[in-house]
Amino acid sequence: MKDGKTRGDIKPGMLVNIVLKKDQRTGILTEGIVKDLLTSAPFHHRGIKVRLDDGQIGRVQEILEDD
Repeated sequence: MKDGKTRGDIKPGMLVNIVLKKDQRTGILTEGIVKDLLTSAPFHHRGIKVRLDDGQIGRVQEILEDD
């Protein structure tokens, strides 16, 4: 399972677990489908920031299913 820190590993339509800003202290993960990639850098040490299909925004912690 990939960790979501490399932008090239993430594409719209993938199933991922993200951590929302409000959940960063607790580490609670939210599952969803990637709609948009918001981080432009090729790598981010805390995870690539994405917007899910339902509009939630957070950093990818795990890639659950490759598209």
